[in-house]
Amino acid sequence: MVRSIVFGILFYVTTALFVTVGFPFLFTPRKWSMAALKVHARTELWLLKTIVGLDYEVRGLEKLPEPPFLIASKHQSAWETFALIPLFRDPALLMKRELFWIPVHGWFSSKFQMIPVDRDQRTRGVRTMLRHAKDRAAQGREILIFPEGTRRPPGAPPAYKTGIALLYNALDLPCVPIALNSGMFWARRSWRRKPGTVIVEILDPIPPGCRRPNSSAVCKRPSRPPRTA
Repeated sequence: MVRSIVFGILFYVTTALFVTVGFPFLFTPRKWSMAALKVHARTELWLLKTIVGLDYEVRGLEKLPEPPFLIASKHQSAWETFALIPLFRDPALLMKRELFWIPVHGWFSSKFQMIPVDRDQRTRGVRTMLRHAKDRAAQGREILIFPEGTRRPPGAPPAYKTGIALLYNALDLPCVPIALNSGMFWARRSWRRKPGTVIVEILDPIPPGCRRPNSSAVCKRPSRPPRTA
């Protein structure tokens, strides 16, 4: 528990330092800002490994297609909200619109051109989300969504929202499912971080154009060759 508290304190201290020292990145090209975001993520991962003894292992990187593509990741803890970012070239995360209202945090989220999701304005919010997602995909970025919308404990039955299906159909891109077990080491609403290894497994991409099993439609073959790890 002591190690967990030390990490928690350093997590907020280093994040504050990154925001303070990195404030000029609000005015630089977005590519530079995203590079700084990845440095922050790697710093926190290093602190986790050094202080808590929590490491991670990524399996299946060779399965990733060339961007743009859709990423559908399990969501068990706060770990994946930053740890997945360095795995991809230029990810755009779907985030609650309210997070964009937080001073500094929201400014940087806008700078990174993350995708806001307005849950209150359903029809209008969905249209806005899809418009932003199409724009980011047109830039060649990966679109990262947590289909369950909130953190779920390990072993909980799936509770996928409709957003992932809407994005998959609208973007017409491969969808890469990601399985992970971060909740076993970093539980929701807990300061305790357990030592071990978070497993991130990248599964086989789902080609664009697939429909439900009872549909007569067939999946189109991927139009992009897989990239090397």
